[in-house]
Amino acid sequence: MNADAAANLRRVHDIEYLLLPGTVRRTTDIVIERDGAVTVRPPARMTPEQVDHTVLSRRLWIYRNLAEWRDLNATRVVREWVNGESFLYLGSAYRLLLVAEQNVPLKLKDGRFCLLRGLVEKGGTAAAQEAFRDFYCKAGQARIAQRVSYFAPRVGVAPGPLKVRELGYRWAASLPGGGLLFHWKCLMAPLRIIDYIVAHELCHLRHRDHGEAFWNEVDKVLPDYRQRKEWLRARGAEMDL
Repeated sequence: MNADAAANLRRVHDIEYLLLPGTVRRTTDIVIERDGAVTVRPPARMTPEQVDHTVLSRRLWIYRNLAEWRDLNATRVVREWVNGESFLYLGSAYRLLLVAEQNVPLKLKDGRFCLLRGLVEKGGTAAAQEAFRDFYCKAGQARIAQRVSYFAPRVGVAPGPLKVRELGYRWAASLPGGGLLFHWKCLMAPLRIIDYIVAHELCHLRHRDHGEAFWNEVDKVLPDYRQRKEWLRARGAEMDL
């Protein structure tokens, strides 16, 4: 989220966290993000010192969840740019085939990801990753827009424009004007998980924090959201290049 650029890196004892801009809320939202960062979004009325005190009071919860995050990420997949390597798209694994010629750097054809061999030979990992990111961004724009159109009336919101892009440590973000951002890595997940991410973000257009009202809203749209949320927590580390 663009507003998160104003985040302030703070440390209280041995806990380092990003203090995000405060909003109109009654509780402090503490989240362990995808990359293991601790982010804290407090009520606007709280001073940084009061936030430090709140973080310290929840240190055992933070320690436990950081330990769990490290365990989940210990098996992070490291992929190579060779024939036969597998890459995820919409929850399925597709083998990589390096080809001599084609009209785009990367395409999904006949059940394989076809990647220009020359691109890898000249640009290495960085160029190959860029080709995959571009593929996910382009494919995701229409796919996610379709799911947003499906869920928005069910949530009762009218979202603004959406964009699929690099989003750092977040799976998705909602902007103050109603716009939606989705991480290109979402396209590696099964459709039912993409639906959870979409519904989650649409519900944030009604409730900005992760309070009880927010989760009640998610539950109305996806009664099994807990299972989908748990899948994303446990398997999210696999969705990387």
